[in-house]
Amino acid sequence: MPGTSDLMPIGRFSALTRISVRMLRHYDEHDVLRPAYVDDTTGYRWYATTQLADAQLVRQLRDVGFGVPAIGALLATRGDSTFGRALDQQRAALVDDVRAATHRLTLIDKVREAHRQEQTMDITLDRTSFAARTVVALRGTIPSYADEARLWEQMLPELGRQDITMTGPCGAIDLADEYQESDVDKEVFAPVAAGTTAASPLVVRDLPELPAARAVLTGPYDQIGEACDQLVRWASDQALQGLAGMRYVYVNDVRATPPEQLVTEIYLPVAG
Repeated sequence: MPGTSDLMPIGRFSALTRISVRMLRHYDEHDVLRPAYVDDTTGYRWYATTQLADAQLVRQLRDVGFGVPAIGALLATRGDSTFGRALDQQRAALVDDVRAATHRLTLIDKVREAHRQEQTMDITLDRTSFAARTVVALRGTIPSYADEARLWEQMLPELGRQDITMTGPCGAIDLADEYQESDVDKEVFAPVAAGTTAASPLVVRDLPELPAARAVLTGPYDQIGEACDQLVRWASDQALQGLAGMRYVYVNDVRATPPEQLVTEIYLPVAG
């Protein structure tokens, strides 16, 4: 055994570096942090004082999420640009992890709130028809379903510029045949008298009557998603075959109605 003045047993090295003996043995087995000396007879590991800095760096890299192979590679690149780039990349990955975790926490809160709302939501469900009507409409692509207001911000001023009069509650239609995670194809509409004309970007078209299951929700618009879920479940329980193309009719004026008094009719087209 070499001179012991600069060597210490694995237990003391573990205490000084705050790395467990188990992990020190693991790092030895993977050539990350080898002991300075191993007794051939007992197999006991001894570490040099000069290895304390290496051990501390190993612990720091472990604590920020690097795996054992990466730690071994990084120790070899310490002091050059590769080491710094690896830290930058790991930091960016951790930021993404935080963002994803925050998103999941938000979803958990939404699920909890939806469950609470389901117990208290003011909603009625029935089978009916979506009545035929002539509408002036604006179709567009929006980032998500929650961004429908962007279309209204275009639509309402355009109605004023073209001197078009609405004859009843306005609404919206999900146009895609499938759920869209982004770039949502959506149309907003306002009913108008027959014979009304409109200029681009607005169009006038006739919406046909459709057999439907309907939810009538009284409450803020952030409850619409849960109301849609309840409507789909109810339709299934009634042996109705739901189709794509959900339609929404906003019965009262959001600008003049408290959120808890807003009434939304949600129509799920069903097979006849």
